[in-house]
Parts: sequence; C-alpha cells; structure tokens
Amino acid sequence: MEQAVAEGGMAVLCQVLSGTGGVGKTQLAAHHARTAWQAGAVDLLVWVTATSRDAVLSAYAEAAVLVTDPDDPQCADPDDPERAAVRFLAWAQSTDRRWLIVLDDVSDPAHLNGTNGRGDLWPPARPNGRTVVTSRRRDAALPGHLIDVGLFTKDEADGYLRAKLAAQGRHDDPGQVEELARDLGHLPLALAQAVTYLLDLHLDCATYRARLADRARTLPDLVPEDSGLPDAHRATVAATWSLSIEHADRLRPTGLARPMLHLVALLDPNGIPATVLTSPPALAYLTEHRTPDGGTDPDVSPRAVGVDDAADALRCLHRLSLADHTPNTPHQAVRVHNLVQRATRESLPPAARDTAARTCADALYQAWPEVERDTALGQALRANTAALTAHAADALWQPDGHPVLFHTGNSLGYTGLVTAARAYFQDLHTAARQNLGPDHPDTLTARHYLAYWRGAAGDVAGAATAAAELLADRLRVLGPDHPDTLAARNNLAYWRGAGAAGDMAGSATAFAELLADRLRMLGPDHPDTLDTRHNLAHWRGMAGDAAGAATATAELLADQLRVLGPDHPATLAARHNLAHWRGMAGDAAGAATAQTEVLADKLRVLGPDHPDTLLGRNNLAHWRGEAGDAAGAATAFAELLVDQLRVLGTDHPDTLVTRYYLTYWRGQADGASGSVR
Repeated sequence: MEQAVAEGGMAVLCQVLSGTGGVGKTQLAAHHARTAWQAGAVDLLVWVTATSRDAVLSAYAEAAVLVTDPDDPQCADPDDPERAAVRFLAWAQSTDRRWLIVLDDVSDPAHLNGTNGRGDLWPPARPNGRTVVTSRRRDAALPGHLIDVGLFTKDEADGYLRAKLAAQGRHDDPGQVEELARDLGHLPLALAQAVTYLLDLHLDCATYRARLADRARTLPDLVPEDSGLPDAHRATVAATWSLSIEHADRLRPTGLARPMLHLVALLDPNGIPATVLTSPPALAYLTEHRTPDGGTDPDVSPRAVGVDDAADALRCLHRLSLADHTPNTPHQAVRVHNLVQRATRESLPPAARDTAARTCADALYQAWPEVERDTALGQALRANTAALTAHAADALWQPDGHPVLFHTGNSLGYTGLVTAARAYFQDLHTAARQNLGPDHPDTLTARHYLAYWRGAAGDVAGAATAAAELLADRLRVLGPDHPDTLAARNNLAYWRGAGAAGDMAGSATAFAELLADRLRMLGPDHPDTLDTRHNLAHWRGMAGDAAGAATATAELLADQLRVLGPDHPATLAARHNLAHWRGMAGDAAGAATAQTEVLADKLRVLGPDHPDTLLGRNNLAHWRGEAGDAAGAATAFAELLVDQLRVLGTDHPDTLVTRYYLTYWRGQADGASGSVR
C-alpha cells in the first residue's frame, strides 16, 4: 500500500486514500508526506485536517500567510479566511514551486465544493503540485485516483503484533498472537490499541483474548484511556466509527443508515444476502426506527420505507466505509468488519438489541426459499442465523422459539447434511429445554426433529425409540388430536418399518390408523393428510403389495396435482414413487422411462445437487439395470457417486447405497463381483 501511494505520488496529481476508520489512512498519508519532505521532493507541505469547511479555510489562510508577500496590498488577510483561501489556491495555481497538500479526514466532499456562492477549495491540478486526500467516503464526487486502503493481511497483522511485543522484550505464544490478530479482524487501529493495553497491564495475548471474548466487557474496557492512546490516535476503537455513522445517517435517504447498521451488526460479517435486508420485516423495522429528523413533525407518520430506500441505506454505509455493499453478489451483498458490528451492538440498549434481533430472525425466515435449489443461498442463510444466534440467542427464545431456529436445522438435513442436522437439533433441544422447559411445545418439536434426523443419519433404532418416547410426552402434554401428536405418530410409524428388521406390515397398519385420524381432524386435502397417504402407499409396497402401492400412489398423485400443483416437491416425490412401484410390480422399462421424465423435472425445480434429484438419478440407474442395461447402470452409478461424495459426503446413507449398487451392477455387467475403488 505504501508503495502504491509513493509510486502514484510521482505520476498522479490527486490521490484519495479511502477506507473504514482504523485502517491507517492518516498514518499512510503522513508517512508519504514525511518521506517526500525529507527527500526534498517538495518545497511546501500543507497538512489540513479537513473535517469541516471552516477547518479547511483556516488551514489555507495560515498557508496563505506563508506564501504571499506581506507587503503586497493584495496580501491575504488571515481575519478573512475565505479571501485568504482564494489567494492561497491562486498561488498554488500559478507558482512554479513544488507543493504537496494533504486533506486529511475529509468527512464530506461538499465541504470543499464550490456551491451556493462559495469558492471551490479543491487544490488545482498542476504538474508541480500533488494532493493526497484521506476519507472514509467512497463517493464518486471525490476527485483523483482512488486507493482502497484495506485491512492488514494476516502476515502483516501477525508481524505488527510480534514487533510491538518484541520491542518490550515480550515473545508470546505465536499461536496466540495469530489468534489475537484474527479476533481483531486484522484492523490496524484495533491491533495498535490492543497491544498497548495488554503491555500496560502486563497481560499475555491469551489473557487479553479471554477478556475480548467476555461479553460483559465492552470495547472501551479493552483499550487504553484517551491519554494513553498509541501512535497519535485521536479516538478509541469504539469511538472511531461514531462520526461516520452520523454522517451516513444524514445522507439520503436520511435517517436509515443507523437502523440498517443495527440489523447488519447482528448478522454474518462475511456476507449477508440482499434479500434479508430488503425483506418486509427489515423494511418495517427501518420505517419504525428511522433516526428522527429535527425538521420532521412528530405527529406525522413517516413514509413507509421501500426496497429502494433500504438499498440506498446500504449504499450510505458503503460510502462511509462502514460496510462493503456489492449488489452483484446477492448471497453476500453486504460485508462488515466484526469490530464495527460489536461497537454497534454495544451501543444498543438490551431491549433495542432484542427488537433488532427478532427482526433479523423474521427477515431470515422470510428470505428462505421453500425449495433450496440454490445451495449457496442456503449456506449463507444458515451462516447468518448462526451469527444471529451467537449475538442474541436469548431474544430468539422470547416468548417462544423462533421458527428460523428450526428451519435452519432442517435446511442442513434437506440439503444432505444429515449428520450436521442431527448435531444441530441436539444443541437446539438443549437450548429449548433451558429456555422454555421440558414440556414446552417448542422443546418437544426440537425432540421431534432430533429423532427424525437421527434416523436419517443412519440410527434407525435410536430414532424409533426417541419417536416412541416423544409420542408419549406429546399425548400427555398436547392430547391425542393435536397436530404435533399426529406428527409424532407419523414419525414413529415410519421408523418402525425403516430398519433392517423393520415391521413393515406394522408400519402400514399404523399409517392406516393415522390416516383415519388426519382425515377426521384435517380433511382430505390437507398436506399432512396427503403425506400420510404417501407413507401408507409406501409401506404397503414395502410389505409386499407392489401393485397395491402403485395404484394408491397413482390416486394420490391425481389429488396432489390438483391441490399442490405439478412442481411441488411432494408431487415430484409421488411421481418418483409411482415409477418405483410400477417397476417393482414388473414393468422395469416403464419405471426407467417414468424416472427419466421425473428426473428432468427435479433438475428444473430442485436443481442438480438437491438430495431428491440425486435420489432420482439413483433410481433411474437402478431401473436401467433392471431393464437389461447393466453396463449403463454401472456407469450411471459411478457418475452419481462422484456427485454424492461431493454434496453429501462419504458417510451419508444415500452415498452408501450408491456404493452398494455400483458394486452390484458392475458385477452384473462383468459377470463377476465388482468392487468400488
């Protein structure tokens, strides 16, 4: 970065060092100016703290006194800063002397623009003159060549901490030094103040990291007092961004940058989807919490914030370097430094933080697509839910468990990460029990999903036992006709038949009894009733009645097409099963043809990496083999295995099934036992 400034200084008339507060823009400009002066490359150096127009005028007036002839009747009058500034800029325009003007910390480009009868204060473009601007702004109105001053690299941050410690005879554990740099997000200002603090208090890096992780301590508690700030810092880490937030809030649309930052501060610093921050819950929050305008009548309701307003608020944060907003990366459209987030969270009273957290949860839940065709979006939404939970877990359990908590775990499972889903719901059940008690419906729901994903991950016997225990508790707490109790009966019936020695006939009987109760309670067209018919048909077939299963599935499919539509995942599942049972009833070629057709629709609706699409490829390969194309089946299973290993992993039950069938069909194609390598 220093090299870029130095090289640019010889060829570029105006350079703008832009970046968030704390990255070292001022120090970099000072180093460049000092080097140029000591090298004799400039005859006049003017340093301007450009936080306001008055500050710029004052600095120019002082410079004018130095460069103009005191006997000249047109000499600048320091008591008339506007006139003095004009004289100084005129001198800079006409002189042959080499000058360098540093405009440090330009808070608003408008302060230097010539508008409303005021003169333009930007230095002139002259071959013998150079201008360096530092600013947190990234406005297009800033002149010159923009240099984005970013964070330290990992090696730079580690090296900086080690050097500062070594200067005091300290040689801390290199691993702890590296982790401290990571904890502080490689922000130069934070690193400088943290190392000064721990040296002053004789702490090692591990102890300081423990204090940093302690949420009872705020950022101001973890840096030196104002009188002990290092490197001529003017503000602590926590105060560094306050002025930027005030400026951002005054940009159009006024009053929205601050409440938007409240939401951003609770989500994943590595990337927040645009759809979350422009969702209806987010817009409602921005409308309600818009920073008041002094000229606004308090009795007049503010105009509702729209999607464009929310996007413009993100641009305000971007312009002041409080966040990076890149709309062309929608799944990670907004990134923000973790210390900016922490400083923002710590500025919020607990009640306000909880309100913002519930808004974020609502926004995440609403942004989640019904079908996760885009795996990158699902991963981003799960990462943001994890960040939200880490920052404001208590708020998500008041008054009940927020739906996004459950949806996140199911997202893991439905995208193939069944082992992760089981672990997630184990933790969620613990949290629900602690926050709501063992008999709360949401605690029972966490147990419900834990049992399901336990079975999906391969522990069928454990899932059946857990489902039976859950059913007893739901009968006691909720009663026999509650939908959650019926759901518990559904899962218990399924896992009874799913094991290697499963009771398939018993499962079919249990689903027949459940269907009668769901028809009575929910009616024939309720999705849960249709799902029960699906399971009943499945277990009839598994119990040996393939023809009956095919007939029942065909009847179910007609109703699903009418109620749910052709592209609903349940409809696609029924078509999948219908093809399967027709094959089991003896029509292997017809099954292969039907699976080909449904696979095309699964690819279109669910995407190529969805577990149901991969399962469709499994079944198509199987029926190709059963129809006589053993070599084609083996090839298809080999291709499928590559994708399942990539998407699901080596231990997923579906991956293990594919490995088995690949061995089988290779053996059939070769006339001998095959092997998987």
